[in-house]
Amino acid sequence: MAFRFGLLHNPKTPILAVAVHRTSGTRPSFWVPAGACACGGFSKAQAKLNGSRFATARRRLVIGVGGASFLSLFVGMDGEFGGKRFVASARQKGAVEEVLKNVDWPEQFPFKEEDFQRFDESSDSVFYDAPRFVTHIDDPAIAALTKYYSEVLPPSNTPGVSILDMCSSWVSHYPKGYKQDRIVGMGMNEEELKRNPILTEYIVQDLNVEPKLPFDDNSFDVITNVVSVDYLTKPLDVFKEMSRILKPGGLAIMSFSNRCFFTKAISIWTSTGDADHVMIVGSYFHYAGGFEPPQAVDISPNPGRSDPMYIVFSRKASIEA
Repeated sequence: MAFRFGLLHNPKTPILAVAVHRTSGTRPSFWVPAGACACGGFSKAQAKLNGSRFATARRRLVIGVGGASFLSLFVGMDGEFGGKRFVASARQKGAVEEVLKNVDWPEQFPFKEEDFQRFDESSDSVFYDAPRFVTHIDDPAIAALTKYYSEVLPPSNTPGVSILDMCSSWVSHYPKGYKQDRIVGMGMNEEELKRNPILTEYIVQDLNVEPKLPFDDNSFDVITNVVSVDYLTKPLDVFKEMSRILKPGGLAIMSFSNRCFFTKAISIWTSTGDADHVMIVGSYFHYAGGFEPPQAVDISPNPGRSDPMYIVFSRKASIEA
């Protein structure tokens, strides 16, 4: 029993509903509805948001179709799960954990350049210039992520352990009091990174401009990335670098929700739903090479009542191919 992974683009699909902008408390975010799927693009889209001018780009729009998603349209499965029935079950807690099991990946990376375009193609350095001392997922989701970290990260103060918190900010959501000899934060805003008490050092770097990581081969035991994998426009380059700098057997943990800065997230992300995002991140690990088969975990604390939270993780292969 295996997933067959493929793509289909239908530019004639009607737009039924666009994504909804929602701001909750101090969390500036955009809600992308689960089950959203890809439809036809438009050209020369231009608008203004927070003083930024959106770049001209052909991209997908979000539509709301009951039961429709990236998986139901593009992924078939032999056996008891099939088509829409699987997608319906993917909305239940734990069902997304099945998405990356026995995937029959195509030979070539299935995504195109347009899939990594954003509605706002202005400079990320400008977008992130002002510090945002807020959290982008709600408290239950944060607690679930911290609990997960407490179970999988090396014990605090383990000699020789080095961790990279990629796309870091003023908080990493590691367990309270967690320490290692080296915890490096890499992010876009220096003021936020300075405020992060868990970091022993930090680097300001825009991975969408320079995806090469300034670290030696085999130098980190763990890499974490919290609700930011959806902003990477060169994900394969970044994931190849992650494989290079991880020690053999090192762990890479990508966590995400359905919250994002909608205009800065890549097109393929804003066009799809939660289970689809698991497949997308899993594909990054697979096609980057050097990783064991990726796995998914649903740590959503209160499905339907608080922010969902998903993990896609993999380890660097002990023996490189």
